[in-house]
Amino acid sequence: MSIHTQYLESFLRSQFYMLRMDGPLPLPYRHYIAIMKLVKTGENNWSLPELVHAVVLLAHYHALASFVFGSGINPERDPDTSNGVRLIAVNNFCVCDLANDNNIENASLTSSNFGIADSLSELEALMERMKRLQEDKEDEEASQEEMATRFEMEKKESLLVINGGISFDDEIVSTDVSRYIEDPGFGYKDFARRGEDHLPTFRAQDYTWENHGFSLVNRLYSDIGHLLDEKFRMVYNLTYNTMATHEDVDTTTLRRALFNYVHCMYGIRYDDYDYGEVNQLLERSLKVYIKTVTCYPERTTKRMYDSYWRQFKHSEKVHVNLLLMEARMQAELLYALRAITRHLT
Repeated sequence: MSIHTQYLESFLRSQFYMLRMDGPLPLPYRHYIAIMKLVKTGENNWSLPELVHAVVLLAHYHALASFVFGSGINPERDPDTSNGVRLIAVNNFCVCDLANDNNIENASLTSSNFGIADSLSELEALMERMKRLQEDKEDEEASQEEMATRFEMEKKESLLVINGGISFDDEIVSTDVSRYIEDPGFGYKDFARRGEDHLPTFRAQDYTWENHGFSLVNRLYSDIGHLLDEKFRMVYNLTYNTMATHEDVDTTTLRRALFNYVHCMYGIRYDDYDYGEVNQLLERSLKVYIKTVTCYPERTTKRMYDSYWRQFKHSEKVHVNLLLMEARMQAELLYALRAITRHLT
């Protein structure tokens, strides 16, 4: 995260507030929830402020897991090492070097793992699609019916995104967390079953972070809403106006597509967004990566990381992971806070 210092400051402020500052939950509870990422009420009743605090912690650490695994920190099995584990190397650099060696920014340009010509053509094609989308939007906007249809198509497709035949049993390194786990099989489930004709949709206009979630969180857990809102806005608007070797590039459409695709996977729809942009800007290998990082982060591999946007700098892929992390956190908060709001009414 230190590659993106503005965001890091905002992230650390919100995390410190959740864990150390005054709040509804006692300090030991906060750290236990952070480890567990699971709350079971047991015999004790939770007050609404305590519940909101717990929900924020859960969403924070669920999302943080996506960033950690997605940024190449996940060990992978290696039969040639004594302990059977090796650290992921990103474009021929060990993760331990990523924060210390500025040359990693250009590693993708010199790596022999990929065809330079192919990755350059992919980059140029992506930039051309971005330019064409902007021009088409200025000429003619899609109707509400067309945008609704495109969302449904994208939502259904996201349920079919699989991980390319990877054997996860061979990729995952078990960690000794059994003392905290009652149900080892507990994990992400798609919000709808494959093949269903009518998939549930969460209309963002009916319950938004800005108009609903923010005020509820701030009312029950003072000031955290401001910190979270600052963090969401920071990552959504963060840009250096670059794409690989190109400068002065408006990346707004690309950042919006990444953020909205994560929400689409969770069934959240923005009525004013044309989901045709997602299909044009995000290649399949990137969609596989996004689905894995946001839904099954422990299954993320170096091969997935390397398979998309091969000409982009490591810092730009870290930027992608920041967007995915915050989109995933906001999606979880929207569902949880909407449920609490309904309970209150």
